[in-house]
Amino acid sequence: MSGKGGADERSRASGGGAKAAAAAGPPQQPESAPRGALKAGLYVLLFVLGVLTAVAGALVQGAWFPGGLLLGLAGAAALFTGGARAAVSVVGALVPAAGWLLAVIGLSMTRAEGDFVFGGGLGASLYPLGGVAVAVICTTVAMGRSATMGAARRGM
Repeated sequence: MSGKGGADERSRASGGGAKAAAAAGPPQQPESAPRGALKAGLYVLLFVLGVLTAVAGALVQGAWFPGGLLLGLAGAAALFTGGARAAVSVVGALVPAAGWLLAVIGLSMTRAEGDFVFGGGLGASLYPLGGVAVAVICTTVAMGRSATMGAARRGM
């Protein structure tokens, strides 16, 4: 054990000491919420994405009934959850949900010509109701996630 490699062998055998701690990197800090104009821009983007997701889901749910309905609702759930994670707040889930809901209400109204996007089938009733349920679930999950974040900013 004596010689020039003794101290190096002991530090490697014990796990590396300070070298292992330095290689692990700094401790992870909680996510920080975007501020000011960046946050306002994020909310506008999330609202527009909510409208686009509603239009795409309305078209898909009518085209391929059971799978299209699930695909449209899964896209809405992904957007609401992603919005809450991006904004690091519950409002990040509510803003795209509001855009989604306004677009679905607008698409379900009949025009003067008698045209509208939703048909008369079961999917036309399940898509708005399922989307509202998905929005409530994603908002509730985001509320629980923000409560466990500790000292990070919560809410708006």
